[in-house]
Amino acid sequence: MESSNRNQLTIRQARLRDAVHIAVLSEQLGYPASHEEMERRLKKIEHDTNHALFVAEAGGRVIGWIHVLICPIVIFDLEVEVGGLVVDEEYRRSGAGRLLMERAEQWACEKGCRAVYLRSNIIRQDARPFYERIGYTVIKTRLAFRKVL
Repeated sequence: MESSNRNQLTIRQARLRDAVHIAVLSEQLGYPASHEEMERRLKKIEHDTNHALFVAEAGGRVIGWIHVLICPIVIFDLEVEVGGLVVDEEYRRSGAGRLLMERAEQWACEKGCRAVYLRSNIIRQDARPFYERIGYTVIKTRLAFRKVL
């Protein structure tokens, strides 16, 4: 992406009408969802003050998103967790991911949280250097378990 276009990046709160773009980007992240499924999910969190969804725009086009949520657990002070972060493949290394993370951190501070926590799949080879460049530290390696009900 050209540097002149980088200056046109904006971060804003997601809107319900962004569902189609968020769904397309979710597929790039490896989590396919239809426009309708994504719209249903967005409706569940749109008025929940413990969740925020921000999008990055370039030239009026949604090119990335980040979902953050407050994660109250007894073993830590209040933290914000990144539920997902993705930037369109064509716009990676444009600064959009960094701007989305900065907005997430700002939101965490506004909510009185002292840390931002995230998980990254080991197969995402570019993710670890990205997070380390912006100040994140690996705190553990673990297995993830899930049971579909």
